[in-house]
Amino acid sequence: MTTTTTTSAPSVIPSRPTDPTRGNSRAAGIFYILTFAASIPALVLLDPVLNDPGYIVGAGHDSQVLFACLLDVVTALTGIGSAVAVFPVVKRVNESMALGFVMSRMVEAAVILIGVVALLTVVLLRQDLAGSAAAEASSLTTTGHALVTARDWTFLLGPGFMASLNAVLFGTLLYRSRLVPRLIPTIGLIGAPVLFTANLLTFFGQTTQTSSLTLLATLPIATWELSVGFYLAFKGFRPAARAALAA
Repeated sequence: MTTTTTTSAPSVIPSRPTDPTRGNSRAAGIFYILTFAASIPALVLLDPVLNDPGYIVGAGHDSQVLFACLLDVVTALTGIGSAVAVFPVVKRVNESMALGFVMSRMVEAAVILIGVVALLTVVLLRQDLAGSAAAEASSLTTTGHALVTARDWTFLLGPGFMASLNAVLFGTLLYRSRLVPRLIPTIGLIGAPVLFTANLLTFFGQTTQTSSLTLLATLPIATWELSVGFYLAFKGFRPAARAALAA
């Protein structure tokens, strides 16, 4: 007599669905956070060269200024990185607008780097000519002031005006797609015209970049960028919105 033994198939534990966009969202969030981590200390460290008219003929704080310029370079690169990281995802919402976001970030980075070059030139002139007997202090001071003024304009045209455009483009993409809670892009979409108006007043000389009005107008955009950075870094895109885009 033959005995037949029946064996049951091993149970298979279903695997959790993976998020193919998690790397994009995490990278974008980290880049946004790094932008804050680099830009704010840079602004503080640049105080000697930005607010001392005689910096170019004085003792100088060259190491401090050089480090701040390096942080500004990091800010420019992380700005581009944040847009490139989300492009493969948000292009499914509107490819033209997503491409516009990448380009606006690149323009912002280019303008920031122009300001960096202006300040590096101040440092170089101070080191090479300030101690020379042939160098005229008044001429150097005028040159240094002109370079610092050029950097101030780049700060207005770059992180100023372009931040408003970035918020409109990226905020609209996120609001339409619901990839993040709609409250986050709403803050950016509200803050964009507020910051643009304040920068426009600065452009026509009605206020300054360091006035209380301008600083207050910057808060909504800063809140938007910081909140979207932390959300993307730690939460990622919302599953339901991802599924809708994939479909």
